[in-house]
Amino acid sequence: MAEDSDAQDKTEEPSERKLEKAREDGQIASSKDLFVFTVLTAGLLLLMGFAQLGGGILAPWSDLFQFTLDSGAPGELISQLAEAFWLSLLYATAFGVPLLIVVLLTQFAMDGRINFALKAIEFKGNRINPLSGFKRMFSMKSLVELGKSILKVVFLLGTGFLFFRLFAPELLALQSITTPQSMARIGDFTYVLVGMLLVILLIIAAIDVTWQQYDHHQKLRMSRQELKDEYKQTEGSPEVKAKIRRMQRSVSERASKMRESMENIPDATVVITNPIHFSVALKYRMGDSQAPTIVAMGRGFLALEIKRRATEADVPIIQSPPLARALFFSGDIGAEIDEQLYAAVATIFAFIYNSDQDPFAVLPEVEVPQELNFDEFGMKREAR
Repeated sequence: MAEDSDAQDKTEEPSERKLEKAREDGQIASSKDLFVFTVLTAGLLLLMGFAQLGGGILAPWSDLFQFTLDSGAPGELISQLAEAFWLSLLYATAFGVPLLIVVLLTQFAMDGRINFALKAIEFKGNRINPLSGFKRMFSMKSLVELGKSILKVVFLLGTGFLFFRLFAPELLALQSITTPQSMARIGDFTYVLVGMLLVILLIIAAIDVTWQQYDHHQKLRMSRQELKDEYKQTEGSPEVKAKIRRMQRSVSERASKMRESMENIPDATVVITNPIHFSVALKYRMGDSQAPTIVAMGRGFLALEIKRRATEADVPIIQSPPLARALFFSGDIGAEIDEQLYAAVATIFAFIYNSDQDPFAVLPEVEVPQELNFDEFGMKREAR
């Protein structure tokens, strides 16, 4: 009942990721009956080919195993055995390699690729679990396999019955002809019987291939929820993607605003630097009711560019790393500075005014509130 419910829920076609993962796990469409047909056919063709070559192949091999009392020294005997071994290996290779190629081509025809999956041979505890084995014995797959086995037996027995029904008179007539003629006729009958059996095996293999591909595809079908979960894993949830796009857009707009603000530097009253990582240009005119405004700011290359343009425009440049970071991470171009920085910025403006009167004036210590004390990455520093 649970399997039927799952099958009803899984109404969607499997995704490429699901198909690829199944191949990695060794879950591919495979037909044992197709392998039986192709390997048996190839094996029979190879045997027929060897038979056509006649004793030319077997004679050297059989001669190696004929020894007499006067065969020679023990060393010669060992040499003959070694030669027999290598010749046997050669014949086994000549027979086995073509069969291996047939097996690989059969799998390629089934799945469109030759699949090697190490996970398929890994140890899994459920394979030796009696309860799991009991469930497999009475599963739908077991019933289908039982039906296929019964069908194969019926087809093969039916083919044998049909053969003897068609050739019974000729088989009975073998006793009335000479032995060489009988052997020749038996060889002909064998070819006919094997051919009929191969045709039946081909039909069975075709039925099994169709079923295996259908069953494999059904097992890999997915429910709508599985598709959604997979999409979230591979592409990310729509909410996260939207948030990332907003952040990227915000960063892009801020960077564009920073580049455009370079033209406002000649109007600045002062540039506060880190000295090389951050630069913030402030504008303030004595008597204005508004607070100081950030007209340009940047980090890295833009910070150096702000300093260069400020030097060309004779805008004062003051080094105050804590204040530069506080202004950069708490403010924005075109906006007034944070109220908590009024005192610190006022100290800077007072120093500029005094330095105009006294060239030897010394910049007093600029204190930045703990809430706006940032490091170079924008993280708040802990109070000491």
